Amino acid sequence: ADLGAGVAMVLDGGACKVGVESTVIDLTGRRARLLRPGGVARGDIEALIGPLAAPWRGRIDSPGMLASHYAPKLPVRLGARAPKGREALLAFGRPAPKGFVRVRNLSPGGDLKQAARRLFACLRALDSPQWTRIAVMPIPDEGIGAAINDRLRRAAASRRR
Repeated sequence: ADLGAGVAMVLDGGACKVGVESTVIDLTGRRARLLRPGGVARGDIEALIGPLAAPWRGRIDSPGMLASHYAPKLPVRLGARAPKGREALLAFGRPAPKGFVRVRNLSPGGDLKQAARRLFACLRALDSPQWTRIAVMPIPDEGIGAAINDRLRRAAASRRR
């Protein structure tokens, strides 16, 4: 749907194994920098090569580093615990709060790996003009949860239309 009529064919390779595959690391300096969290968690990287330096603020050194990226058409509200208007809910774990017009749960059992695999499919399923916005429940910011939250922050960032 995003590629439009200019593409003659799309080969469907099936679901991604991780969902937020691309961890991007800059190895050009004295210390490595994590530019974008992905399927390999920061802690796993640091266990192999030592502490990572903080990323440079304001520099775009890799694809996927723009403030707004991975964004659905609808606005995204993070940290949702209750509905505000006609919102769809991107839930995580149980129980999902009541009162949302539509709910997709990344992982009813609270499994971050399952949530990462389902992230983009669930966002796409909720991206409908029937709702005013996509609300997102809090997701733990540990392990692959850091990559999920990175993608969600970019989806929620202010963007020009």
